[in-house]
Amino acid sequence: MAIKNIVFDFGGVLIDWNPIYLYQDIFTDTSEMDFFLKEICSPDWNLKQDEGHSLAEATKELQLLHPKYAKEIELFYKDWIKMIGGDIPENSRLIDSLKSKYRLFGLSNWSAETFPLIFDRYPFFQDLEGIVLSGLEKIIKPDKGLYEILLNRYSLQANECLFIDDNRNNILAAKELGFHTLHLSEGVRLEAELIHLGII
Repeated sequence: MAIKNIVFDFGGVLIDWNPIYLYQDIFTDTSEMDFFLKEICSPDWNLKQDEGHSLAEATKELQLLHPKYAKEIELFYKDWIKMIGGDIPENSRLIDSLKSKYRLFGLSNWSAETFPLIFDRYPFFQDLEGIVLSGLEKIIKPDKGLYEILLNRYSLQANECLFIDDNRNNILAAKELGFHTLHLSEGVRLEAELIHLGII
C-alpha cells in the first residue's frame, strides 16, 4: 500500500539536542562531565521526565541523592534550552516540500514542560498536522501504546505511514505495528533515503 503519512521523531531527526552543549561550559574536566551525564543526569533519568515526571520534582530527588552535584543538577532543566544546537537543516528543510504530498506528524519522547520552549522557535513544527508527545501521554517509545495513540487520534493506518527515528528500538516497535520505517542511524542521509524510497 502506498505511503500517505510521514511521522517524524524530533531529537536526532529534526532537532539537534545534546546535554554536552550546556555542560561543556560547566565542567572543566571532560571525564567528570562524561561521568555526570552518564551516571547522574543520565539518559534513563531524563527519560522519566519524557514520560511525564515533574522537572522540579525530578531535580529535587536527584539533588538529594547526589548533593555534591546539586548545582549542576539544577542547571539541567533550568538552562535546558542551551542543550539545543538548533534544527537539523538538511532534514527540517524537507518538510516544506513533503507537506504538499503527505500528511505529516510528530511522535516524540519529549517532556511536556520543555517542548513549548522550542515549538515557536522552529516554524516547521506548524507544518505538522499533529504531534504526539510522550510527556503529555505519560507513555514513552518504544511502548507500542504511544504509536497507537497517534494512529487512533488521527485515524491513520500503520501500513500507510513512514516512521523516521534515530533509535533502533523505536524503529523495531513501529515495524511490529506495521509501519514502514526509516532508521536514521549515524551516516544515513534522510534526503537520499527518501529519494531511494520514492517519497521525493
